[in-house]
Parts: sequence; structure tokens; C-alpha cells
Amino acid sequence: MKKTELLEIIANGENSGVEFKRDDVPPEKIAKECVAFANLKGGMIILGVEDHGSITGINRPNCEEWVMDAVFGNYIHPGIIPYYEEVVIDENRRVGVIRISAGTAKPYVLRHKKREDIYIRIGSTSQLASREQQLRLLQNGGLVHIEKLPVSGSSIKDLDLRKFEYYLKRIIEDNVIPESSHQWQERLKSLDLIVDTDFSKNVGSIAGVLLFAKKPGDFLPNSGLRVTVYPASDKDYNATTDEYIDSSFAELQKTLDEKDHRYEILEPDFFSMALNFLKAFISHEKLDENGIRRKRYWDYPPEVIRELIVNACIHRDWTNANINRIEIYADRMEITSFGGLPNTLTLKKIKAGQQYPRNPILIRFARDYGYMDDRGMGIRRKVIPLMIEHNKEEPIFEITEDYFKVILKKKLKER
Repeated sequence: MKKTELLEIIANGENSGVEFKRDDVPPEKIAKECVAFANLKGGMIILGVEDHGSITGINRPNCEEWVMDAVFGNYIHPGIIPYYEEVVIDENRRVGVIRISAGTAKPYVLRHKKREDIYIRIGSTSQLASREQQLRLLQNGGLVHIEKLPVSGSSIKDLDLRKFEYYLKRIIEDNVIPESSHQWQERLKSLDLIVDTDFSKNVGSIAGVLLFAKKPGDFLPNSGLRVTVYPASDKDYNATTDEYIDSSFAELQKTLDEKDHRYEILEPDFFSMALNFLKAFISHEKLDENGIRRKRYWDYPPEVIRELIVNACIHRDWTNANINRIEIYADRMEITSFGGLPNTLTLKKIKAGQQYPRNPILIRFARDYGYMDDRGMGIRRKVIPLMIEHNKEEPIFEITEDYFKVILKKKLKER
């Protein structure tokens, strides 16, 4: 790092990615900052700088060896290999720069006084992670799958076993159908759809409730989808529609003629129900060129909308308490899935077709039902090219630590 670059960073002060420290502080305090950075997006610790930004320099001999052995060797788990360098400010002062990348083995902990504390970076401070934040870190590190956790107040009685039986018979073509109550329980447990807790047995898991509960929103307040329609291009006007859509992800069909593959949909899947509800707000009909039949024209490709709704629900972070949202404006449509991207996934990687399965159980079922292909190519091969073909514009992606939003520009009505 060049001296001028370092001085500019110091002049800008501490932030979510920069921390100042004297070199005489206890090693566990530096380790705490390193853990917090590794658990978020990485960062930089500058040794030899006061909190207010004055440069005092490092005085410790063999500072690099001390950082590697005393700080990273004794206090941080799993192990992190940082990048360390020293920058000369003048003939009497030099500073040490420790760079930590975002970790891939989250959560990282500070081991001190027989404890293991998890820290995250919030603004310019490092704070103990809350229960929800710890769950997200464990999820991002692949140590726990949130969708397997029990849903308080739910039980096997709240799951629609007709839909589960349809899944076994028609979706995965399993001819061994449970007969007794015990067999149903064991089969649901084998697929992580119900779990036992210390207080009760056969509690619905998050995945089980989402897929098969008659009303998932009765148990998971963040399930479903909130649809809001605005008549103009901003939220300054009263919404014309504000509805909550809630249903199980799994569909239920009745066989009419198995030989001719004719079936009747008794209960549609959540994604079809949502798209059907949206149809009135994002499409219109007019007579065809012959003036005989009515033809439907869409403001946005329905295949794109369905793909994005599926992605928003299947890939979302279920530790986030917010309900997924669709907002329809006069000139655009915004689909928001709550929870940032997992682990090291980025928009660039998504567009390239890479994926990081946050919810593998939901993904497996979505693949079985044909809701998604589980290859991570939906954005690359469906959403982007169909929007360009439809409207000559790519979707706009807005990504934060709390949500993933896709903005689609509206196509003008056919005249």
C-alpha cells in the first residue's frame, strides 16, 4: 500500500471496514476486530493510529510476528491467514496494516477466558452477534440449515398429508406410501419436514410448514407475499391494493385419467396462486388483429415473474422477520426477497450461474415439483434474456445485507 493511499484512509476515519488500534493494546482486542471483519465483508486494522486518527506509529519490535502468533494463533477460530504489511510514514513512524478477507468458514469466534464469542461489524464498532445474527452466520458457514428448525406451535396435524401423499405418489413416484400414523411420522422426519424437540414431538420444521401447512402464515409470520400496487411512480400516493398472499408451496391435483395424463388442480401451488393474483395488475386484454378473439398482453414476461417469485421464496433468509414484497408502480415492478446473499455469493457470480444453496431442503422439493431446475441458471438464462427481449432492458438488481431486490421496467401497452 502506498503512503498516500494509507493517509487518505486514515483521514476518512473508522468505518465498517476500517479500525484504528494502538500496538500496545491486548492481543484479544485486536482479535475481536479481526473476527468481526471476517464474519462480515472483511476489513482493515491499522496499528499505530489513535481512535481519533492521529498517527503515533508502532513501537513493538517484530510486530508482524506478534500479530501472527499472539493474535491470530491464540485467539481466533477457525484459523485466519491475514495479509500484513508495514508502511513508513516518516523516519520516526511506521504503521502496521492487517487486512482480513470475508471468511468462508463462518462463524469465526474469539476464544478468550474459556468462552467463544461471535462478533460482527456494525458501522464503526464490533459487537456481539445477536441470536438471529449467529443463526445467519451458522447458516452461511453451512453448519446449520435454518429450514430444519422447529416452528413453535406447529405439529404434524397442521400439515396437509394429502399433499404429501401426492408428492410421494406423483412427484417422486414412490410407491411405498405410509399406512400407519407411526410410518407417516417417520417418513416426514426422514425428509426433515417434522422434528422432535426437548418439549414436544412431531413439530413442523420451517421447510415442512412452508411446503405442506394449510396456512403457513399462522405459524411463520414472515411467510407468504405482500403485494402493494401504487397508481403512480412513487409511494407518495395511496396504494390502490395492499394484499397478503399465503398458501403452502406444494400443489394438490386429482387424477382424472392416468393413461391420458389428465389431472385436475384441486389446490394450486403458492407460486401459481401469486402469479394469478398479479395478473390483474400487470397485464391487459385486447382484441387480436382480426378483431375476433381477445388476447392477453403482459407488462412483464410471466415466466420472469414466476421465476423471481420462486427465487424470492426458496432462497430467502428465514431468520429475517420481514415478509417478501412485491410493489407495482406505474412504470416498474419491484420484487424484494429478504436476507442478503449467502456467504461469498455475489451478483456477478449469480449472473455467471454460480449458486450457494442456503435452503437445500426447499431447493430439493422445488426441483422435484419443477418450480426450478437447481442449476443456478434462472437469472442468466431466463430473467435477463427474456426481459431484454420483452423490453430491451435488463433488470436492475439492488443488493444489501438485508435484502435482494429485482426491479423490472414496465413495457408500454400495445396500441
